[in-house]
Amino acid sequence: KPKTKRAKRFLEKREPKLKENTKNAMLIKGGNANLTVTEVLKDIYAVKKPFAVLYKKKNITRPFEDQTSLEFFSKKSDCSLFLFGSHNKKRPNNLIIGRMFDYHVLDMIELGIEKFVSLKDVKNSKCPEGTKPMLIFAGDMFDVNEEYRRLKSLLIDFFRGPSVPSIRLAGLEYVLHFTAVDGKIYMRSYKVLLKKSGCKIPRIELEEMGPSLDLVMRRTHLASDDLYKLSLKQPKALKPKKKKNISHDVFGTTYGRIHMQKQDLAKLQTRKMKGLKKRPAEKSAEDGGVSPKKSKSA
Repeated sequence: KPKTKRAKRFLEKREPKLKENTKNAMLIKGGNANLTVTEVLKDIYAVKKPFAVLYKKKNITRPFEDQTSLEFFSKKSDCSLFLFGSHNKKRPNNLIIGRMFDYHVLDMIELGIEKFVSLKDVKNSKCPEGTKPMLIFAGDMFDVNEEYRRLKSLLIDFFRGPSVPSIRLAGLEYVLHFTAVDGKIYMRSYKVLLKKSGCKIPRIELEEMGPSLDLVMRRTHLASDDLYKLSLKQPKALKPKKKKNISHDVFGTTYGRIHMQKQDLAKLQTRKMKGLKKRPAEKSAEDGGVSPKKSKSA
């Protein structure tokens, strides 16, 4: 139980919510990370800011053998995504990307860096910090292979950024392109330039911005189908309520069915006009009585 109000607020922020906060990522450097891996982590941190935490000290851990240290860091920094970089003779320039569910490792995929171009190497103007990227995936492998399909889901989770209610055209200025071909994954990042076209719609040009990576898939640790379904489960309050007696046709027209009680049209109130007023004789005929007027004597 929290002893202070500050601790209480801290715990309330971490409680489960109907609409979760934007996922944070932690970038961890392994015990034997070289310069290439360190630069990759720094560049991805620059792309991911402010929803990222970069650990500058080396951490001697092996995620595929022991996951307890990752789970500890996840709980400490409240991060559900992680990127771990390491380097050794057996697996040079190694990256492990993964995500957590309830502070336990859900998915984890190991990627090897074959070629790397950093942000500093490309001498162009950069996007401002916190820009939400547009994600493009090219290649049949992302739809056919189960491991590549899970990697696509993981990359979307990692780079998607905050959910926004509306988008403005000038805000679409950053593109992340992933291509899967011949057993390799090519990551490229571009800045979108809006040029004059002489009409309402601008002419779009892409300028390479960095970082760019040539990756190859190594080991995978994927969650079971039951655990994966459990992680996707939504609370009942978020599910849209089913609307009864409403149907749509092929053209998108909405039809509604209304249930009403049987109406007595004899008692229906019409517009009050002198011409529609009932005479006393008609009223007495309806009541079944005798006319109140006296008959004239002969």
